[in-house]
Amino acid sequence: MPLDRLERQSLGVCYYPEHWPQERWPIDAQMMAEVGIRYVRIGEFAWSRLEPEPGKLEFDWLDRAFEVLSAQGLNIVLGTPTATPPKWLVDRMPDMLPVGPDGRARGFGSRRHYCFSHPGYRREAARITELLARRYGTHPGLAAWQTDNEYGCHRTTVSYSKAALTGFRDWLAQQYQSIDALNRAWGNVFWSMDYRSFDEIELPVAAVTQVNPSHMLDLRRYASDQVVAFNRNQTRIIRQHSPGRPISHNFMGKFFEFDHYAVSADLEIAAWDAYPLGFLDREIGEPDLMERYMGVGHPDFDAFHHDLYRTCGQIRQGATNGRWWVMEQQPPGPLNWGAFNPEPKPGAGRLWVWEAFAAGAEVVSFFRWRQPSFGQEQMHEGLLLPTGEPNYGFQLCREISEELERLSPAPDSGRSDVALVFDYASQWMSEIQPVAADASHFDSVLRTYGALRRAGLSVDIVPPTADAIKDRKLIIAPMLIHLSEAFVTGLEQSDAVILAGPWTGSKTGNLCIPDGMPPGPLRQLIDIAVRRVETRRPFAPFPLTEDGAFAGWREDVRNGQDVEVLETLENGSAAVLQQGRTIYVAGRGDDAVQDRQVRRALDLARIPWVDLPPDIRIRDNGALRFVFNYGSETRDIAGLCDGWELAMGSLVLEPCGVTCLRSKLGDSPISSD
Repeated sequence: MPLDRLERQSLGVCYYPEHWPQERWPIDAQMMAEVGIRYVRIGEFAWSRLEPEPGKLEFDWLDRAFEVLSAQGLNIVLGTPTATPPKWLVDRMPDMLPVGPDGRARGFGSRRHYCFSHPGYRREAARITELLARRYGTHPGLAAWQTDNEYGCHRTTVSYSKAALTGFRDWLAQQYQSIDALNRAWGNVFWSMDYRSFDEIELPVAAVTQVNPSHMLDLRRYASDQVVAFNRNQTRIIRQHSPGRPISHNFMGKFFEFDHYAVSADLEIAAWDAYPLGFLDREIGEPDLMERYMGVGHPDFDAFHHDLYRTCGQIRQGATNGRWWVMEQQPPGPLNWGAFNPEPKPGAGRLWVWEAFAAGAEVVSFFRWRQPSFGQEQMHEGLLLPTGEPNYGFQLCREISEELERLSPAPDSGRSDVALVFDYASQWMSEIQPVAADASHFDSVLRTYGALRRAGLSVDIVPPTADAIKDRKLIIAPMLIHLSEAFVTGLEQSDAVILAGPWTGSKTGNLCIPDGMPPGPLRQLIDIAVRRVETRRPFAPFPLTEDGAFAGWREDVRNGQDVEVLETLENGSAAVLQQGRTIYVAGRGDDAVQDRQVRRALDLARIPWVDLPPDIRIRDNGALRFVFNYGSETRDIAGLCDGWELAMGSLVLEPCGVTCLRSKLGDSPISSD
């Protein structure tokens, strides 16, 4: 497969041939092909079967799997097995195990039992990667690679091992050059924390109370850099021995332990693992939302990640829109890892897949082909039952494959006029020094994203770089805690409307309050100063004089004479301020406030929007418009069809229903001036 994006969107599946008798493999491969599956991921957890003893390589079974799958025209995605090093390797290098924040090593018996900083394990990971790349790198059935599996899963990015301590000290010495510079940057005069040398610096294990926030931030940056280096080591080897095959990694949802933009710079394809019902339970966790969307998932959570990883997929190649896949898609059945695991509503599985394809996913790959009868994931449904008989998802593949043939959406959803900024460093800062227990950079961005989706917009999630915001009409930066000079210059040079706050520009790169008070360098665009931040528990919101309230977060803002106060709190303090094309929201708005501010900014930027019915979402894909119903009530969507004709579905949209409209003009009206 060439490095260019796929011309046709396709279904895939995750398959574990080592779990099943070899005589079953041809039956599985034939069944996959019959329902329209074209891509099969294998091998990412198979190290102990590839090398059962040190240096004893047993690749014959994988050779056979390649032959069987290729014979049915299936394209193979081969995973490097480094997420599950075998027991004999751990026994040889017990210090390769990651160490938790309590100072205790994490043991063998599950997965992801390695420290990214350990040089010995890096060499072993490179060795097994090279063996695989040499053997299969030019195999005609090999379509793509996946490095490792879900970097950092189970909170394993930040390790407190001896290897991590040595690496962290070296990293700090390179960053600061002198210990005096580090002491100044970290503010170590506070609590008498001055160091005499880099060798005195420890990892923050079992500290009495809060540790220096600058210390914690640099540890997060160091740990992120180790993931980047670990991944780069594998991609370098793969490219040497497998030219022309794109390399991917499967990221996760609401996971911020490392900078995904930085890792994606070494990937042709950014992939992620989408489990809507598990995320609703574990990552959203709000009782009213869990009740409202039980069986279908949050209407904006997975969609946000589609847009985030679409951007990640363009970083290496600099494409207008990136290559991205869903490497693991929840099938239409219960999971095994939620606190509770409801079954999806009828139609939910189809809705999830079409939401991804509408956002430009090249491949949506179900996890997994067959439900196992052993191991930790016995209760995770697959496309087949443990007996090997078809489950509900099997027929769903056939249905979606036929719909793909009819519609032929583009694996390129176009560039949005709206750039919503998401920044990993700002998320780390909000975790290290949260001010409110329920507030974070991600939470603020997701709230804004939801308001944009409720206005019918398709959005680009972008990093805080000047290139990412170039030639936009609207740039939104909610709780972008640190603003780099280059990014601020990009804002100044842009003609776009800017919607910022709360807490945007509130900290320096070392997590200190900036000179002149927040919003720091954003004051060049709006003459305000944030004097105080007040946060409250959910039962005590801050009402605005207009509809809605700030949900537990408000800022005391002083404004210059050229700044207009657009809205106030009931106590009379400024809530929303504007100077020129810059709007600042001095609090965390509820849905009513978020909708109003987003639509005000869209109007100022002259970007058209629509007032969608409750729980209805739109995704534009070239000349196609997809409409999704995440609610429990049937909705009439005829009012959304001016300029469109029906291509799939109905104008009366059932719960979990999907309708596709085709533009009579050839382009999406919502995206035009």
